[in-house]
Amino acid sequence: MGEIVTSFWAEYGSILLEGIRDTLIMTGVSTVLAYLLGLPLGVALILTQPHGIRPHRAAYRVLDWVVNVGRSLPFIILMIAIMPLTKLIVGTKIGVRGAIVPLVVSATPFIARMVETSLAEVDAGVIEAAQSMGASTFQIVRKVYLPEAMPSLVLGGAISTVTILAYTAMAGTVGAGGLGDIAIQYGHFRGVQSVLWVTVIFLIILVQVIQLFFNWASKRIDKRLK
Repeated sequence: MGEIVTSFWAEYGSILLEGIRDTLIMTGVSTVLAYLLGLPLGVALILTQPHGIRPHRAAYRVLDWVVNVGRSLPFIILMIAIMPLTKLIVGTKIGVRGAIVPLVVSATPFIARMVETSLAEVDAGVIEAAQSMGASTFQIVRKVYLPEAMPSLVLGGAISTVTILAYTAMAGTVGAGGLGDIAIQYGHFRGVQSVLWVTVIFLIILVQVIQLFFNWASKRIDKRLK
């Protein structure tokens, strides 16, 4: 058994390690960029909704429509559809760089909705108290909404990150690199089933690590547990 593992790792180890690295890069960079866009979009949704502190029906309808449309597009179709835009932005349609643009575009509306849901859980009484003390909209967002919703936002971060990780595997079908690409190239086209199942195991491990980390972080900052 040991000889089989040693032989397997000698032949495919460097490829798998490169795949893990590329998957982590795509997931990490895309998650950060998607949150930079999705967080303010989610905040705008919660502020402009009919019962928000800055209700604006037209703005909310437009933002809500954009988010719904973005979430309704299957990732693989979106990735192919915006290939010209991807090449324009990063200079290539394939590889790690080529995957980041569609990953961000696809994840941003999902994250925006997650943020909106988390902020909607904040006690309305706390918001009203801040308003009665003359706090500005920016102050309410920074000092009330985000801190109060932080445990939920962190748990939502786990869902978002795992979703983006799953998208990177799908991106492998069009040569994006990472574990998904390895599974397709070696497991499917070359019939090396052992490589396919090893990539599946690595993806499961990554999901578990991500979930455990975000669970730990959420508990650390949850004031209700202190």
